[in-house]
This record gives sequence, structure tokens and C-alpha cells, in this order.
Amino acid sequence: MASRAAQKRLTREYKSISENPPPYITAHPSETNILEWHYIITGPENTPYHKGQYWGTLIFPPNYPFAPPAIRMHTPSGRFQPSTRLCLSISDFHPRSFNPAWEVSTILIGLLSFMTSEEMTTGSVSASQAERKFLAARSRWWNSTGGGSHLKAEKGAGKGNIKAGDGGAKFKSEWPEVDQENWKWMHENDIDTATGNKTVENGGPSCVPQLGIPASSGHQAHVVVDAVIQQRDAGRGWLFQNKLFLIGGAIFMYVLVARLLGEGNT
Repeated sequence: MASRAAQKRLTREYKSISENPPPYITAHPSETNILEWHYIITGPENTPYHKGQYWGTLIFPPNYPFAPPAIRMHTPSGRFQPSTRLCLSISDFHPRSFNPAWEVSTILIGLLSFMTSEEMTTGSVSASQAERKFLAARSRWWNSTGGGSHLKAEKGAGKGNIKAGDGGAKFKSEWPEVDQENWKWMHENDIDTATGNKTVENGGPSCVPQLGIPASSGHQAHVVVDAVIQQRDAGRGWLFQNKLFLIGGAIFMYVLVARLLGEGNT
């Protein structure tokens, strides 16, 4: 349970961050627990996280602001291990270095700054820019489906476990409007909600002969006629195609034989 000082301080900070949110950052406390805050970082331009939607939590101690929060990012980013406590100077790993003057906005700005750097710490990971861009493109799908675990969660599996995947239930409860936007985005972009990949429609085999021209072409009839003629001639074989030469040769032989017989009778 939050102390009176923590309650008062976090209530004031929620009002402040709602009225003047830092760039790329939005955050709010849970309705049921003011010590549990949820944030979304939108990936800044000119970074591999551009347009990514990164959801995480800040869990404040009851004696805040005299001790720092535990910081986690649940959405896979290629920068942090999902749902793992991060060791930062602004986190509960270093309570002695925490300044009580720092506010929620200060903590989240520090987290974003560290995210876009390449410094390593407990809870951070290494990944290529291509991998991070890939995860950014899938982040909205991951948040609203729990990484595709929504199908299992509907059957009662994995509920309440963000790390394993809760089917997006926790994200939906904390960000209902954002969740609706994500599902609309998945529908408009033909995203397979089970895999996060773009759906590819498999067309059946075509029964139209491949003539090498568009079916709508005005020359199609002529091409078809030519093809039929070629097939007909090919079926008749060599004798038919050379019949004139054969007939001429037969007449020549007939005349030659007739002359020879005529000369023999004289």
C-alpha cells in the first residue's frame, strides 16, 4: 500500500504527465493500484524502433519518492529482455543513486534515452538493426494478442502472466483505446493474429492457357487461331507438310520409266 506521501506525489505526477506528456511517451497508473504504472514508448524517427509500440511497467515502492521503481518493458524490442527488471541508475537496482526530485517523466525520458543507445546492462540484449525493425513492425500485434497467445488465453491458459503471454488481456485492460486501434490496424493490414505475419491469399490453379499475353488483349483470338493451326499442322506430320514434293517426285519417276520402256520397244 502506498504511503500518504507516495499517494500524493504520484497523483500530482499523473496530472502533470497527462497535461504535458514527454515526446514519444504516455503513461498512467493502474486504476486499482497507484504504485503500478503503465507506459507506452513510441519508437522515435531515425531509430530502428521507429513506429514501434513499446509497453512496460513501473512498479513504485510504498516509500516513493525516496526509493526508485522497478522498470520493465514487456514488448519485445531487441534492446531489453521482455518483462525483465532493468538495471539502470533510475531503477530499483540502485536505490542510493536515485534522486527524489526525479519524477515519472524523468524516469521514462531516461529509459528512452538508454533504449536508443548501445550501452549494456542487466536486462539489456544485443540485436541487429534489422531484428529491431522487425520487432518494431510486430509490436502492436504482440501487445494486443500477447504474442499470439490470445488463442490459448481464450481457453483459460496463461491468464495474468505477461511474460508468458496473457492473450493481451492486461494490455487491453490498461490501454483499451490503444488496443482497439491495434486490432483495427491488424484487420486493415491483413495481419494474421496467430503469427503476426501478413496474410497471403493462396489463389487456386488457373485453367487459362498461358499464352504470354493478357487475357483481355484484343489480339487473343488471333493468337489462339495461330496456336490451333500450329497444333493441327504438327499433328499431320512430315508427309502432309511435304506432299507437293512427293507428288512431283512421283510424276518425274513415272515419266522417266515410261520413256525407258518406250525406247526398249523400238
